[in-house]
Amino acid sequence: MVRGPALTQTMWTADEIARLCYEHYGTRLPKKGKPEPNREWTLLAAVVKVQLVADWACGGSNRPTQVTKEVVSMGTGTKCIGQSKMRKSGDILNDSHAEVIARRSFQRYLHYQLHLAAALKEDSIFVPGTQRGLWKLRPDLLFVFFSSHTPCGDASIIPMLEFEDQPCCPVSRDWANNPSVEADGNLEAPENKKKCEDLGSPVTKKMRLEPGIPDGVGHHQSFGNQESGPIPPSISGSNLTTQELATVTGMAPSGAKVVDVYRTGAKCVPGEAGDSGKPGAAYHQVGLLRVKPGRGDRTCSMSCSDKLARWNVLGCQGALLMHLLEKPIYLSAVVIGRCPYSQEAMQRALTGRCQNVSALPKGFGVQEVKIQQSGLLFEHSRCAVQAKRADGPGRLVPCGAAISWSAVPEQPLDVTANGFPQGTTKKGIRCLQARSRISKVELFRSFQKLLSSISEDKWPDSLRTRQD
Repeated sequence: MVRGPALTQTMWTADEIARLCYEHYGTRLPKKGKPEPNREWTLLAAVVKVQLVADWACGGSNRPTQVTKEVVSMGTGTKCIGQSKMRKSGDILNDSHAEVIARRSFQRYLHYQLHLAAALKEDSIFVPGTQRGLWKLRPDLLFVFFSSHTPCGDASIIPMLEFEDQPCCPVSRDWANNPSVEADGNLEAPENKKKCEDLGSPVTKKMRLEPGIPDGVGHHQSFGNQESGPIPPSISGSNLTTQELATVTGMAPSGAKVVDVYRTGAKCVPGEAGDSGKPGAAYHQVGLLRVKPGRGDRTCSMSCSDKLARWNVLGCQGALLMHLLEKPIYLSAVVIGRCPYSQEAMQRALTGRCQNVSALPKGFGVQEVKIQQSGLLFEHSRCAVQAKRADGPGRLVPCGAAISWSAVPEQPLDVTANGFPQGTTKKGIRCLQARSRISKVELFRSFQKLLSSISEDKWPDSLRTRQD
């Protein structure tokens, strides 16, 4: 496994990343595309650029004395189109989950930064590589991925303790093996009852799990209204099969055992062993590839857990930009907002199940990505909205729109619904204006413009060979 930059442990905290993203969401994203108050909820994801600033004025030392953090891409969304609505032309967004929107928006940002590099602008994040026509990321930069909720799919299959009336309590493996060890960071030990929310309160009662409800077409709906509540220590389940989890005891105070798992609506891909569907902790098989659920019409989009795992091996830049890069662009860390969470489930989903991946091209490899959770709740998460509306009329539903934002000078915002810019009619679907700026066809056009801005004699060998 490839290790990231050594300084990532001291450069930022999970709460700093979450707070920066929430502030950006509130100040830079428009009202259009955001959830309707007290009726809709959504999810948020972003990519944050972290940069070391060296103090060259202090005796010539280049020791980093300052760290700057900047959101460079952001996405919201909970929806995914069915396979019958997919188009070969690449002009529709198949997957509008927040994580995917944020990554596509990040690709727009990378395109723009390569434009700057090709124009020899000093403020680009790229510098010339060792090979002709190729670029590499500046060594003083890294990227952190933030999501307000655990990714759908494998990372959302989280153990549930028998005493739980509240969100799943994430417990570290060390704490599980030795209950006397205190929970670290911002996690609350269960014995600290005064800091925990009153389990008899109306809000907490609404947060109780409804075991028969899968997460459905909305993103992570298996968690119901449970994105909030105290963040107790998390359960370790990384090295256990679902069958073993059903009989685990002694993993938490009072001899509590794992009696169930939080459900994911993501379905196993054809060819996988499949879920047992048995009651309790054996309901799901962990570590499998899954596709996102659809309402009637099955989707072909892989779960966000699977996509994050892929990005951790192949990078976030995509195949087109790899023609111009010396190395892939990897995420150094992943931060999750306040929600049901398991550190071991996240590690299993993003890195653990990729350990046997081999025969990769030079420069690619499974990255040792840092994974942390913040204690800060997203204001438009399902749980936060549910708590505000209390017993308000009507049903709480996921927001149908998705927002894309990129740190680019021209048209940084893009609001879509059902895969097309919001407001697009059936008659206008074939118009250029009916394409999202992060659709495949528009990203391809951006790549063509990037190549046209570079003299052919400066193209990398891979593109010159294709041209010949």
